[in-house]
Amino acid sequence: MEKLVTLLWKPEAQSSQAFADLLLTKLAVELQAGSRGLKICVSDDDTAAGESLIMSTTKQPKAAMLSYWLDMSQQHEQMEKLLAPHCDALATFLVVESTPIINTKQQAALGKRTPGFAQITCVQARQDLAYEEFLRIWHYEHMACAIETQSTFQYIRNEIVRRLSGDIELPDWTAVVEEGFPVGALSNPQVFYDAEGDEKKFQANLNRMMTTVQKFLEMETIDVSAMSEYIFERL
Repeated sequence: MEKLVTLLWKPEAQSSQAFADLLLTKLAVELQAGSRGLKICVSDDDTAAGESLIMSTTKQPKAAMLSYWLDMSQQHEQMEKLLAPHCDALATFLVVESTPIINTKQQAALGKRTPGFAQITCVQARQDLAYEEFLRIWHYEHMACAIETQSTFQYIRNEIVRRLSGDIELPDWTAVVEEGFPVGALSNPQVFYDAEGDEKKFQANLNRMMTTVQKFLEMETIDVSAMSEYIFERL
């Protein structure tokens, strides 16, 4: 099996909640029939308080992320045929998954919303770094920083192998990262940085994070969205 990630941009005139409702009902049933391990993350009313977290490299922010497994990656067209009529744009990537933090604390029944929210971040390796050095910083130095400075209960790295399709111009992203945060982190930076009520710790954690990401990422191409997570099938 191969893991794929598909990013979706909703029609501009459609509300985030309406787009979410469409994905999570009839479309989810059809998508699950053609894949394994389907997860849908989508911006909706439950994540509206996280507007300050959004960083977008496109005309409008990405509205959803689907992750799923297929027997062969070339079967992705069958999934996109279901999605394309309902999206303004989409892009699909073949990825390799690693999971520094497995969610064992904030789980929900299949098809139900995971507590908290998912931050979906697309990142690009610094162009002046050798790829091996990028991986060293990302997989070791940054992993420790992210775990020690944030209130994450889930951390999934989807390293992009190649882009399979898409009708939208995007940066040359290296990975799509999924992080699970408590709901308070949507609007409270101190909660986000695991320092609620402690300004000194917040500033220290924030500064450490900013220093680390600047060492290995192209800052101008970082793309961040806050989304609700729904798991329809676990592998």
